[in-house]
Amino acid sequence: MSDSLFSDVSSVTAKAALDGLSMRQQAISRNLANIDTPGYQAETVDFQETLARMVDDDTLLPLTTTHEAHLTTAESEPPFSVSLRPGGSYRADQNNVDIDVEMADMSEAGIQYQAISQAVSKKLMLLKTLAK
Repeated sequence: MSDSLFSDVSSVTAKAALDGLSMRQQAISRNLANIDTPGYQAETVDFQETLARMVDDDTLLPLTTTHEAHLTTAESEPPFSVSLRPGGSYRADQNNVDIDVEMADMSEAGIQYQAISQAVSKKLMLLKTLAK
């Protein structure tokens, strides 16, 4: 029963979004840690396109099975990838990390992560209330 509660599209999508945001925050942290490293190029994780494609393409989201004879798909991690941030200005040491861009991206990712976490929490509280 509990498996079916957490395998709906909204729960799977929320998990994928939180995973993508976590990867984005890690990339931003690496960028900030290497702000003075000569030749370092800023990284980014653009997971929104992958997440939208997952929602639009039913084959990327795992199937819900209600009978043991149903076919299942192999669950895999969302295919988020880290890439070099395009644009920006390079300094003399060929480093393009901009502290203002990184801090703005960190704030945005934090707000998005918090919003999704709160939505999942409210859904779980609703399910808890309904189960009483």
